[in-house]
Amino acid sequence: MKTASCLCLLALLAATPARASVYVVTVSGLVGEPDYDQRFTASAVDLDKAFKAAGPALHVYTLTGKEATRAHVTQVLGDVARAAKPDDDFVLVLIGHGSYDGVEYKFNLLGPDMSAADIAALCDRVPATRQLVVNTTSTSGGWLSALQRAGRAVIAATKTGTEKNATVFARYWVEALQDPAADVDKNEAVSALEAFQYADRKTAEYYTSQKRLATEHPIFEDTGHGEAVRTPSVENGEGRLLASLVLVRLGDARQKALDPAKVALLAKKEDLERQIDILKYQKAAMAPSDYETQLKNLLVGLARLQVDLDK
Repeated sequence: MKTASCLCLLALLAATPARASVYVVTVSGLVGEPDYDQRFTASAVDLDKAFKAAGPALHVYTLTGKEATRAHVTQVLGDVARAAKPDDDFVLVLIGHGSYDGVEYKFNLLGPDMSAADIAALCDRVPATRQLVVNTTSTSGGWLSALQRAGRAVIAATKTGTEKNATVFARYWVEALQDPAADVDKNEAVSALEAFQYADRKTAEYYTSQKRLATEHPIFEDTGHGEAVRTPSVENGEGRLLASLVLVRLGDARQKALDPAKVALLAKKEDLERQIDILKYQKAAMAPSDYETQLKNLLVGLARLQVDLDK
């Protein structure tokens, strides 16, 4: 039965059309102090540039300063909900400060704050079946349970709502989308998992270099249930959705993404890479011969697509 389930899953993925568009919303919230104002706004602006450089397939919305209000966030996410389609991807990034009273997380904004439940309700209205929500704020670990849902990867800069100090995770999350070193598998694309692992590592290194006790421990959850983790797990599937979400492309892949004649081929290539990643997660539940046959077929298809892309 397990082998049959794997075959059905892979067949479904093979029939899935390439992702049409990606909708990205970045919000830099209430800052409080001038130093944070400069830091948080700069991170939001850098993210805006990184995503917009990816080409017209990305629809990028960035709210900072006086625009970062509950009303504007609600309006923009409403616009995305009306425009996005099920085959699109949706990314939400929150930068700034958060608060947690032991029960409820709130994202601090100019004027009324937004609770985790408020944000989850708005994200639920976005029809994109693959979603990534990244909360880089203090106490962000307190929002995870409200945002969990099948098809949605949730990232938080802190492991609980009690880690209340200002975070540095946002800085390294942005850096991951700019540094080729984040592309661990060297496929000229930075996935959400690669960005998380880069930012997680850099955050830990920061506290070590400063000889300070770490006050933030980034986590993620992308199966829609269970506890958040810090590392991928083949056994329970944690990390699979994050690994499949391409955030930015680098080098030659970026140029191909901007070429109308190549963009469809590139999307197919990334779909095949996604299927290979999922097959690897399913390996333990499959007969070795089935796994080897499917992997060979996918690798051959990937090689043929690469030839077409390089013409």
